[in-house]
Amino acid sequence: METTLSSPHGVSFGRLAPGLGVQDINRSLQFYCGVLGFNKVFENGNPVGFVILKKDKAELHLSQNKNHKASLNNVAHLMVEDATVLYEHCTTHNVRIIKALRDAEFGLRCFVLADPDGNRIDIGQVLPNPGGTA
Repeated sequence: METTLSSPHGVSFGRLAPGLGVQDINRSLQFYCGVLGFNKVFENGNPVGFVILKKDKAELHLSQNKNHKASLNNVAHLMVEDATVLYEHCTTHNVRIIKALRDAEFGLRCFVLADPDGNRIDIGQVLPNPGGTA
């Protein structure tokens, strides 16, 4: 259920891209680009310590922090067309799965994965029959 409130400031918002801390940019690029299929569209630093990744409508910002410690909470939520296909792809590529694929009562087929640094990403697909299976 989406709640719409009138804007107290009248400013329209554009994209919102989560920023993730990672210990090793190159290892993270292998995961996000090599496994998940993102493309690097920007990098900064020498050596590189910040990158912007894009795939379709999704955007992700990675910042290298050698002391990064992952949260026990999900840090991003990614909506996809087919959660089952992505889940199978991830398991084939030995991606760490935190929560297995399931059809949730709130109308999503979903699972949670962890990147090489332990950052948890919640993956969801809207089910055509909320509260049931596809």
